[in-house]
Amino acid sequence: MRILLVEDTVGLGEAIQDQITAEGHAVDWVETISHAETSLHSTHYDLVLLDLMLPDGSGIELLIKIRKAGKTVPVIILTARDQISDRIKGLNAGADDYLIKPFDLSELSARIAAVSRRYAGNPNPLLQIGPLEIDLSKHLISRAGTSINLTAREWALFEAFIQRPGTLISKSQLEDHLYAFGTEIESNTIEVYISRLRKKLGRDLLETVRGLGYRMPC
Repeated sequence: MRILLVEDTVGLGEAIQDQITAEGHAVDWVETISHAETSLHSTHYDLVLLDLMLPDGSGIELLIKIRKAGKTVPVIILTARDQISDRIKGLNAGADDYLIKPFDLSELSARIAAVSRRYAGNPNPLLQIGPLEIDLSKHLISRAGTSINLTAREWALFEAFIQRPGTLISKSQLEDHLYAFGTEIESNTIEVYISRLRKKLGRDLLETVRGLGYRMPC
């Protein structure tokens, strides 16, 4: 996923960025509302992690702007405010989840995965795609009882297709899904990962539409 992290505490921001980058997600980290608005205008995100107390205003106000603009991007609030009234305000403003600081990074990862599954239309973490048995919550894949291991980047790419079965996804969309701002990407990177997925999961898993992109048949 391509994730926008809006957090002004440097230590926490670094820890979150390291955690979700290690899981194969692309993370753009900003520390102010103004930078967040610029990023949201220029880039499609699969999820926003939003602190509430920011140097140039309230994260709630940014969330309200996002929803008034018609954006349906999932938003998870990260905040030290633990009052029930604050949670209600955040959820009523359009947040999809609310995590109180300090939190365990593994819990954050689980919540990101759960929100992503809900938006993809299937909250069940267990999937069957042809001969493949998939546990999205544990990042496990098996075929006929044999485990198949994917790297974090391979899993992130596979997840992009799982979230949009039957949808044609262009090479540039896949690059945006996998890489944050400023990352140097070699011209054949996506092709390399597609080839690896086919070798591990089956050549018929992903279809190439020449000149346009790739899709996972329904």
